[in-house]
Amino acid sequence: MRKKNGEKKVGSVLIADRKKLVGFISQKDILWALTKKSNKDLTKVKAIEISPKKIITIKPECTIRDAIEKMKKSKLERLPVVQENELVGMITIKDILNFHPEVYPEIEEFAKIREESEKLKRIKKAEVGKEGICEECGHDGILFRVNGMLVCESCRDSI
Repeated sequence: MRKKNGEKKVGSVLIADRKKLVGFISQKDILWALTKKSNKDLTKVKAIEISPKKIITIKPECTIRDAIEKMKKSKLERLPVVQENELVGMITIKDILNFHPEVYPEIEEFAKIREESEKLKRIKKAEVGKEGICEECGHDGILFRVNGMLVCESCRDSI
């Protein structure tokens, strides 16, 4: 799958069984598998195993506005298009911009929101979990980043 994905520069893969959408994998899902399933032989992990259970789709008769709203709400850049439980295609933000560049400001806002959300996740991740010596009291233990300092839980609570 990775080879196919890389050759065509595709950010996601639809998994279908007899035209029925059964899964949808993005680059994020693959990265998740690489980090969370690192103890498994990834050559034996099936694509469907890392696909989210709930797949957000859109119908062909929906408007571009509907697609943008659904993308914003679900924080996705791609939506599979399904009609009567049958996969008929996929729409992406890039597709929308190619045909309707006038919606760029709205999509730009969506991208900024997503970027801020990702930034907050990175900050939260950086705040927790390192072991070492507290810069405030000198105790050894799990450290948290607070105001640019690495401190233990006790010092974090008192700051």
